[in-house]
Amino acid sequence: MTKHAIDQKAVEKVGWVASLMAILMYVSYVDQIRLNLSGHPGSAILPAITIVNCSFWVLYGLFLEKRNWPIIACNLPGIFLGAATAITAVLVL
Repeated sequence: MTKHAIDQKAVEKVGWVASLMAILMYVSYVDQIRLNLSGHPGSAILPAITIVNCSFWVLYGLFLEKRNWPIIACNLPGIFLGAATAITAVLVL
């Protein structure tokens, strides 16, 4: 096994760990959704920007010649949880 092959495996593992961390970050929106629905709405700005950001990352991952699944997988939850957070923040107002 060459050094390059070892480095590539390490890079892939880092990519998947980073993806997991991103998913956990977006799951933190669940608490804000709960607060929004209980009458304590937060701002819709950050989740709206999250939707745009994650959408572009998903498109980027899909448009690459070799699809980048860690990028796609970690940003899909951001789109849906960002949307749920933004919608519940606006609906409570």
